[in-house]
Amino acid sequence: MGAFDIVVVGAGISGSTLAERYACRGSRVLVLEKRHHIGGNCYDSFDGHGILVSNYGAHLFHTEYEDVWRYVNRFSAWYPYEHRVLARVDGKLVPIPVNITTVNTLFGLSLQSEAEMQRFLDRVQVKHPAPRNGEEAALARVGHVLYEKMFKHYTKKQWNKYPHELDASVLQRIPIRTNFDDRYFSDRFQALPVEGYTKLFEKMLGHPNIEVRLNTDYFDVRDTAEVRGCRKLFYAGPIDRFFDYRHSRHQKLQWRSIHFEWITLDREYFQENSVINYPDPADGEFTRIVEYKHFTRQKHEKTTISREYTTDEGDPYYPVPNPENDAIYRRYQEEADRLTDVHFVGRLANYKYFNMDQAFKNALDLFHSLEGDDPSGL
Repeated sequence: MGAFDIVVVGAGISGSTLAERYACRGSRVLVLEKRHHIGGNCYDSFDGHGILVSNYGAHLFHTEYEDVWRYVNRFSAWYPYEHRVLARVDGKLVPIPVNITTVNTLFGLSLQSEAEMQRFLDRVQVKHPAPRNGEEAALARVGHVLYEKMFKHYTKKQWNKYPHELDASVLQRIPIRTNFDDRYFSDRFQALPVEGYTKLFEKMLGHPNIEVRLNTDYFDVRDTAEVRGCRKLFYAGPIDRFFDYRHSRHQKLQWRSIHFEWITLDREYFQENSVINYPDPADGEFTRIVEYKHFTRQKHEKTTISREYTTDEGDPYYPVPNPENDAIYRRYQEEADRLTDVHFVGRLANYKYFNMDQAFKNALDLFHSLEGDDPSGL
């Protein structure tokens, strides 16, 4: 028997949740993290000016899952935060999701009721009962004008593909409100951790049964006795790397990454909102500008913003959903299903975009399916 019962690859949401759950059951857990920090893409830190920023972009916690809400409250106090997004369109700032205000501003209308908004949508929507791609899905949601102004070119910036080149599911997520509600999410629980996400993960992984090794690539130590001797291994990295696509008969999966341009300004705030999207190519190649002090409520005479540029190079963020990648992933999944006591968890291993709460839920549900009822009451 090795020194550890459980080995977890990755110290993000999925890996940290499984490590914490098994540690509480008395298992000895080793967490391997190739980066220099825990928390995965949720990691936040103070920049050189003392401003708290999210190093991998904004992360907004929201959920309808009561068990997930109870779970995250074990590790942090939270303050209510309802996220709002604006987009710069035709030189004006309009809300996303599309709502009555968005339509009135861009079309010069004066709609006032849900019935009027629904009639507007009925006029402009292009009926596609079974959209075959992202463009048809978007047109079925918002019609031609809003599609062209707000979603077509933003999608190209985001994915380096136009909507017609993507699966319908990407654009079917376009939210529409038939009222004046400008909240980006409508979940019952919406909040941010008082001390930031890194502190939350420190508490999750602070159990005495957990050992975390940073700057450690699983593939450099996978053949060591302590890794090979574990009872279960949970892998939260890219599934194609696990099966070594370079020497596999299967291809590499496509991912989109993000390049951040960080700017600190000698002013209290730069923009009126935490996130402003830029769907017009004339405004630049970046997709959005994020100002973190709107999230943290930090008092500081300066402010730090980030411009986000999506790219094919760098850490994987978003799977690229199209038939080719779906087929490649299914072949890797078939190989994964043949393994015993190796479990693939999280967005990278499942080649699926998860919201934060879905990542927690995915890991908790896997734990429960393997170990049965949780005596802690989750």
